[in-house]
Amino acid sequence: KMAEKQEEPSNAQNGEPDNAEEGEGKKKKVKREDLPPFEIVTGERLPAIFFNFQFRNVEYSSGRNKTFLCYVVETQGKEAVTSRGYLEDEHAAAHAEMAFFNTILPTCQAGARHDVTWYVSSSPCVACAQRICEALRKNKGQLRLTIMVGRLFMWEEPEMQAALRSMKEAGCKLRIMKPQDFEYVWKNFVEQEEGEEAKSFVPWEDIQENFQYYEEKLAEIL
Repeated sequence: KMAEKQEEPSNAQNGEPDNAEEGEGKKKKVKREDLPPFEIVTGERLPAIFFNFQFRNVEYSSGRNKTFLCYVVETQGKEAVTSRGYLEDEHAAAHAEMAFFNTILPTCQAGARHDVTWYVSSSPCVACAQRICEALRKNKGQLRLTIMVGRLFMWEEPEMQAALRSMKEAGCKLRIMKPQDFEYVWKNFVEQEEGEEAKSFVPWEDIQENFQYYEEKLAEIL
């Protein structure tokens, strides 16, 4: 059984861990008090403090009440186009997965084929899984979706297991993020401090063990 680590961040609603090591100045810099709650946030790169807390592949995701979704869309149309960015949500309103289909996909070339890869902090909820299935069936032959997840959301629930299986049946490829995938997200979607050399990804303790744990659970479910 993998290590059970719980963290209780006082700033969880902002996606921030209450981490003294980060320093007060840094925390103020990334605090997003100017944003109203329950809003979809979009951008190209997310703050490192959000990544290190929200993407951590622990079993008990205490305080991690958001979904962070990094996406790569490769469009095979008249000309090949690659776009990327990230979405984050609050789990009380529209989820990041829904927002992708409502705001990102419609901006892509109509009639072209889109190969989409998501790197998501946790697997979709039941409602988002249904929306994913609908989108894949509606755009059969034009939309291919691979979802790389950091951890499985409420995987012990029978309806959640059924939702994961339905996504697979609809043609979605579901994978658990390996340490190399977390490093890819770090390099391509996480902000680096201005004027500093790019910092290399530092794997957290148990990252490999936790990946194997979730990979086994997903294999059992699917």
